[in-house]
Amino acid sequence: MKQMTLRAAAKINLSLDVTGRREDGYHTLASIFQGITVYDTIELAVQDGAGITLTCDAPGVPCDEHNLAWKAAAAILDAAGMQRQITIALHKEIPSGAGMGGGSADAAGVLWGLNELLGCGFTNARLREIGVTLGADVPFLLLGGTALAEGVGEILTPLKPLPASQRMILVKGTQSISTPAAYKAIDTLTEPAHPDTEAMLRAVETQDMALLRRSCGNLFEAAIDCADVTRAKQRLTELGAECAVMTGSGAAVFGLFPENASDQQIADAAAVLRQEFPFVQIAAPAEQPFIVL
Repeated sequence: MKQMTLRAAAKINLSLDVTGRREDGYHTLASIFQGITVYDTIELAVQDGAGITLTCDAPGVPCDEHNLAWKAAAAILDAAGMQRQITIALHKEIPSGAGMGGGSADAAGVLWGLNELLGCGFTNARLREIGVTLGADVPFLLLGGTALAEGVGEILTPLKPLPASQRMILVKGTQSISTPAAYKAIDTLTEPAHPDTEAMLRAVETQDMALLRRSCGNLFEAAIDCADVTRAKQRLTELGAECAVMTGSGAAVFGLFPENASDQQIADAAAVLRQEFPFVQIAAPAEQPFIVL
């Protein structure tokens, strides 16, 4: 038996714009993705035999072929032309329905980890080709760091990594947002205020964190009405965040704090928020998508 335990990083969308809609119904994006230091832990085991077994410590998460991690295991076995018995145990810290890529991070971690354990020899680019068949966020969560995502999320341009000193707080209430419903709402916008992707790219290239915080934006905020998002944005700003923006199609919100915010100020803000929201996490940019334990 071969085993591996790894941590798979979540993501936020520093900026997220919807640029069009393809004939097949999928929407095209221009988004700056950022890996962050919020992780799910994945335990993998491979042995002779056949079949996939999946367990998860988070209630309500499917532990069958409907789970992206299960699908990832099946996909890499198929791509490698192999048959093995795979055991997966997920320990969730990334909240579901948050726009932080929790399920996609699990899929990415399973693809990467099984590639190592099975000795497939697939490049990261090949893993991303497999990953995009599972979900639009999976390719980035295999790449990690900071990147411009275009197409449906599969066209990735790596960017300069953000400094680890750019601290943030992630907040999510009890509400979640349906991604299909959010995209339908986008289609109804008549005069959408698009985020300034070019300004964000300049900010990343020059490492101008003040410009970056001014340039954060998410088109989905104009399309959805979620009381938890509105309240999280307001509270983060009141507690010292220089910007507070929803990530993905929601419903988590990240607040970016200025460089002069002290560790104590951020810790105090998080303590206040934990009295009001079920998920609150202090985080920083993560340059690598996985940590092997």
